[in-house]
Amino acid sequence: MNKTELISAIAEESGLSKANSRRALDGFLTSVSKELQKGGKITLVGHGTYQVVEKSARTGINPRTKAPIKIPAKKVVKFKATPTLLGC
Repeated sequence: MNKTELISAIAEESGLSKANSRRALDGFLTSVSKELQKGGKITLVGHGTYQVVEKSARTGINPRTKAPIKIPAKKVVKFKATPTLLGC
């Protein structure tokens, strides 16, 4: 599902217009992004948790040349779904 399809699905489920659904989705995504950039954690009951985690530097292997390469430390977004998200 892409963003346009998601907006259509939101509009259908909520009864909102597609324009209002787009604004709601954009607002949600902006709010999540801002909170994660601050290092915050977002928990949505029945959905899951978004949080930023620090990945340490490590040594990897270039698949083409098989030469070792250094992979720098970085921050990534981690999502952990609740068991109810998929009906488990």
